[in-house]
Amino acid sequence: MNENSDESPAIRLTARGMKTRARIVAAAADLMRVQGIGGTTLDDVIVASGVSKSQFYRHFQDKDALVRAVVTHVGEWVIARETNMLGTVSTLAGLRRWRDSLVKANALRHGMYGCALGSLAAEVSDYDTVARSVLDELFGAWQRLIDEALGRMKRAGVLDESVDTARLAVGFLASLQGGYLLAQTARDIEPMAIAIDVALAHLESLATAGRAAS
Repeated sequence: MNENSDESPAIRLTARGMKTRARIVAAAADLMRVQGIGGTTLDDVIVASGVSKSQFYRHFQDKDALVRAVVTHVGEWVIARETNMLGTVSTLAGLRRWRDSLVKANALRHGMYGCALGSLAAEVSDYDTVARSVLDELFGAWQRLIDEALGRMKRAGVLDESVDTARLAVGFLASLQGGYLLAQTARDIEPMAIAIDVALAHLESLATAGRAAS
């Protein structure tokens, strides 16, 4: 990928133009989730989105620009989902419900596509510094949501005051991403469930007396 490539020069988009652009990005995101970035051609995206080549190039000058738009699109969806699930969590039971929701969602296709953000990171991080920077920010936002949930648990007395929530948040996110990868490789959701359960078990060991069942 060319680090300097970006979307086509700024254009004044009509409501119709915005819908067309959104349709292109959504179609590309769906294809790249299944086929990978390398396995998805611009012709694939044009056909899937139902636009002409001229319409496509009005919005994106090349594949690099499209991939960056897909990263943003997928990232916004993931962070909105995680905000909805983690935004009010303040108990261990709440974290378990978060775990169950993620595992259940990934089980629908036996974990074969992995994490939407993690899969993108694996393909673009080595050669697109712009996309890597955006992905780093997105993972940072996800980590902060976990940290904030753990912080609420700490303030509520569920976790011991000595617990380093920022450090735990990194471990939780790493366990989750590793679980996604193992499930994707095995086509079996069990490794993901185990990875998160191990992280939860460690967290429970840090709970204050009598609060592990909270």
